[in-house]
Amino acid sequence: MLLGFFEFKNKKFLLFDIPGTYSLMSNSEEEEIARDFICFEKPNATVVVVDATCLEKSLNLVYQTMEITSNIIVCVNLLDEAEKKGIEIDLQLLSEELGVPVVGTIASKKNTLIDLQEKIYSLCDKKISSSPNLIKYPDNIEKNISEISNGLKSILPKEHSSLSRWISLKILDYDEKIIASINDKIFCNNNIISSIKIDKNSSSNLKNIIVSSIIKKCEEVSEKVIILTKHNKKSYTRKIDKILTSKTFGIPIMLLFLGIIFWITIVGANYPSQLLSSFFNYLQEKLLILFNNLHIPDFITNPIIYGIYQTTTWVVSVMLPPMAIFFPIFTLLEDLGFLPRIAFNLDKCFKKCCTCGKQALTMCMGFGCNAAGVVGCRIIDSKREKIIAMLTNCFVPCNGRFPFLITIATIFIGGLVSGAFSSLLATLTVLLIVLLGIVVTIVVSKILSKTILKGEPSSFILELPPYRKPQIGKVIVRSIFDRTLFVLGRALAIAAPAGLIIWLLANLHIGDITALAFIANILDPFAQIMGLDGYILTAFILGLPANEIVLPIILMSYLGNSSLVSLEDTFAIGNILVQNGWTFITGLNVMIFCLLHFPCSTTLISIKKESGSFKWSALGFVIPTVCGVLLCICTNFIWNIFV
Repeated sequence: MLLGFFEFKNKKFLLFDIPGTYSLMSNSEEEEIARDFICFEKPNATVVVVDATCLEKSLNLVYQTMEITSNIIVCVNLLDEAEKKGIEIDLQLLSEELGVPVVGTIASKKNTLIDLQEKIYSLCDKKISSSPNLIKYPDNIEKNISEISNGLKSILPKEHSSLSRWISLKILDYDEKIIASINDKIFCNNNIISSIKIDKNSSSNLKNIIVSSIIKKCEEVSEKVIILTKHNKKSYTRKIDKILTSKTFGIPIMLLFLGIIFWITIVGANYPSQLLSSFFNYLQEKLLILFNNLHIPDFITNPIIYGIYQTTTWVVSVMLPPMAIFFPIFTLLEDLGFLPRIAFNLDKCFKKCCTCGKQALTMCMGFGCNAAGVVGCRIIDSKREKIIAMLTNCFVPCNGRFPFLITIATIFIGGLVSGAFSSLLATLTVLLIVLLGIVVTIVVSKILSKTILKGEPSSFILELPPYRKPQIGKVIVRSIFDRTLFVLGRALAIAAPAGLIIWLLANLHIGDITALAFIANILDPFAQIMGLDGYILTAFILGLPANEIVLPIILMSYLGNSSLVSLEDTFAIGNILVQNGWTFITGLNVMIFCLLHFPCSTTLISIKKESGSFKWSALGFVIPTVCGVLLCICTNFIWNIFV
């Protein structure tokens, strides 16, 4: 919270700049700070700054604030921007509708700020007064408000008597955080408010009615006071929104957009990945010559070049191009205003799981990188819902897993038919795997909401921003530096030491076999139950630093090589896998376990940093792994019965 001072007409004023918010519903820390300050610090005047270009959404905060205090001034800012868009606001009529002083401002024009100072001075000096026109809710709610308010008057301290209606509303919609604050600030933790019995089931419906009433009133007032002075694009954007957020077309259009993004990412990443791979191979040859000329012994050269260097450069060549393509496209859609529409479409589905529609956005980010999806969970206000979103983000395949899924689907599913139908069947299989991940996300979210992370879904008043031309330059810079390089840096920090471990396991011997084969033999009995083998399971475990190295480890193990194997010929890969006992059910279970297994170390570190607890990182490891193991055992059991 920032402090400021100004002097006007020989009086000094202390300004408190509380966190910006569109609501006081206690859905975020910012909203709680703003609400508590207005309620309990009793400011002489509360100035609510609203955006003239989108007045309707801003009035939501105005009406909520008027429930708390009558000492309010509405400052309509950005009048110049509104004028450019052909929007004119009748400030006098707005003041009459709200029942409070209204002043228009343009930050670059000093005289408009003087008008605001004059209003603040007059309100604080009691030269003007306000009598807010509060929202009239349906009769049954107003009756309940009146009854609770009358009961509160006898117990509320005199200095807080004006809050009786607002407190009654919070009791009706059973906002536990606000009730806790009221008990703390007004009744010194005597738990008086909590003792009032309210049906929690009905309170959820009441909250929806209250929110709907506010939104409806904001719309009515906006239509009265806004004058369109010239052709405005708003009508066109509403027509677009009717299509993008409709029950019929919303989800299919969303899937189409995501499909196009995936296709561009997968196809577009192939060429730069090959270039990077060729460059790193060329550099590796030069490094070997350098090490040889410097007479560096093999026991140092081999682990550095064939262990650390190969693993690290493999991660870069496979991870960097998809992320460098996916994140800018994703950010462009975000800047355009399309992503909030996706959250709106999926909100109902996630709300049934007692989570938030914003989880849909973080889930979409997980398609690019699960670690980035976890970091993106910051947009979710509720801590409970944020943790659920982080724990389930890895159920959608990231760019690191897509190439593996496509390769296996092409070999063992697409290979069942010939011609053009082969690629079509492989594509359909990958899409079904993706849909399986989304279904598991929803199911596990529901289970978590009913068990260790119990709670009701938070109200999701989603702001649908106007469509705007993306700032392509800023988008590319922001997505590359804030997301791509950030995630890649975390991955490399883990990949380098992991490369050394993989090389050591492939080159150190226990008896007559390598340490890698020794571990695989131990894991093999359990892996067979899952329809896999010990080498596959070992590869997934060693692939913890990055999913991209799982297939190279499998090939290295089967071929008996001492370093990672990189093959780009799908036919050659298929021959190696089939010769080592892979069948249709092996391929199917590998795809299932690729989708449902512990996330990479970068994602686990991100969960720890974002949640602040190792406990949630541990659950982030256990939950998907248990799901994958159980599902693989089930499919293998069914296959063995019927085939």
